Amino acid sequence: MSTTVPALLRALVDDAAVFPPGSNPLPEAVSRHGEHRAAWYGDAVGPLLVPAGSARDLLADLDAGRWSSSVPLDAAVVARPGTHSAVLAEAVAVLTADPRVHVAGVELGWSAGWRRLGIPGELPLALEVPRGGSDQAEAVADIRESVAEGDDVVAKFRTGPTAVWPWPDEDELAAFLRSATSAPIPFKLTGGLHHAVRGTYAVDGVPEENHGVLNVLVATAAALDAAPHDQLTGVLAGRDAAALAATVRDWSPHTALRVRAALRSYGCCTATDPVGELADLGLLVAPDP
Repeated sequence: MSTTVPALLRALVDDAAVFPPGSNPLPEAVSRHGEHRAAWYGDAVGPLLVPAGSARDLLADLDAGRWSSSVPLDAAVVARPGTHSAVLAEAVAVLTADPRVHVAGVELGWSAGWRRLGIPGELPLALEVPRGGSDQAEAVADIRESVAEGDDVVAKFRTGPTAVWPWPDEDELAAFLRSATSAPIPFKLTGGLHHAVRGTYAVDGVPEENHGVLNVLVATAAALDAAPHDQLTGVLAGRDAAALAATVRDWSPHTALRVRAALRSYGCCTATDPVGELADLGLLVAPDP
């Protein structure tokens, strides 16, 4: 594993290669994940996100030699909407029983009955919150109560579009950041964060607005300092890569740790995209050959 990755960026990018729009076959994703973790930027990459229904397929890929490291594969089990709780429970049981896998966490949609799903309490849990309004407020309040009780739970917010989830603009994302940091709870993000800086990028040949990783980090720091809503939206909408990189570069170690205590990670289907752009901005530096 690399030691050249600064604390702010360590394990920031969860490997969501099998999920859209990447949609890589699981065997390929496992092999590529091994390459990521062995690369100079390896410490920036978090666990491989694996659909709950693919748990046994993952073990078959390990049997086939797709994971050659002597270190167990870090994997997080993801239950997408519509996944039956029995499928999730079986996936967790199957993977936690195999010494070749380290189950780094479980992710599922928040519901009022999530505590009754039988997930082992020692596993970190990410609960995807609903979109805005009273439902999101209820979910965030519930997660906050669980965190106060000592549970390893984080809120999860989707920053990219799906067929039923339009892209959340800077106003909506700022509102979520305010909600998560007003009485702080840790959170993670998923979807759409393929780039270092906010911009219009081609996705499958179609121009789309994308939030930027640096924008989110800087906005998180501002939210933790109780910055007003319009300041958060301004940061999230900013497209000056050099200015954002300079802000992050000037942070003290305390600020970096404070931001990452809030923003635990985010899922990205092509981990090398943000990593490459962060390197271009000088925030990640490859060691000399």
